[in-house]
Amino acid sequence: MEIIIAKHAGFCFGVRRAVNIAERAVEDIKNGPIYTDGPIIHNPQEVNRLKERGVIPGTFEEFKEGSTVIIRSHGIPPDRERALKNKGLNIIDATCPYVKAVHEAVTKLVKEGYFVVIIGEKNHPEVIGAYGYLKDAGGEGIIVETLEDIELVKDKEKVGVVSQTTQHEEFFKKIVGEIAIWIKELKIINTICNATSERQEGVYELAPKVDVMIVVGGKNSGNTRRLYNIAKSLNERSYHIETADELEEEWFKGANKVGITAGASTPDWIIESVRKRIKEICEH
Repeated sequence: MEIIIAKHAGFCFGVRRAVNIAERAVEDIKNGPIYTDGPIIHNPQEVNRLKERGVIPGTFEEFKEGSTVIIRSHGIPPDRERALKNKGLNIIDATCPYVKAVHEAVTKLVKEGYFVVIIGEKNHPEVIGAYGYLKDAGGEGIIVETLEDIELVKDKEKVGVVSQTTQHEEFFKKIVGEIAIWIKELKIINTICNATSERQEGVYELAPKVDVMIVVGGKNSGNTRRLYNIAKSLNERSYHIETADELEEEWFKGANKVGITAGASTPDWIIESVRKRIKEICEH
């Protein structure tokens, strides 16, 4: 049995940075609880590990004056950040720099007079944050999650496009291509981060070459779901799990090669536990 882990799997730069910021806060801050404004990353197991160390996902109502609150890696809308500061909280910003680049791109497009299209999941915190920057800059725009959503764009003269950093590259190209047919002036700022591209390309390469493909990551993680969808389109024996406990022996019957990849919020310790469990199953 050969187990192959994709070259680019697990924590991306922005997630690792956010976790490191949280761990440093535990070491540096001794007076009172440390909160995060919602889950700091989209991996329940890693969030629980940090919680055990004293970093607690919280809500606005729970935050008391003087408390420390870490802004999640996905970022938040500017009015939310102002509200947190006005509450007298000690704010630590763990927003991924690539997400901040989306905020800057949205603001720039608004200032240049573009109707802004954000390609992404409407209920994802990163997209909610980016849309908040659009509104804060006084702009007009929409979030495009499906092909049907672009109907609201077709009567616009001047459109600017950005993307959720973890968006599926093929979907991004499809939406941009469709909008381009209808719009006289179109400006595109590709804000899909390199880590997303590398992980997706890794699945395109690995999934067809193995008998079974395992995608590891939070069920609430958009980028992990997209990795799974790509894998499933290339290899019917693809499975999305959060932890090694979800692995089933029957998945590996007759398999000689197993591939593993993981979403950008999946820590190394979970990937390794999955690898070990697959080895145990296949050597049983």
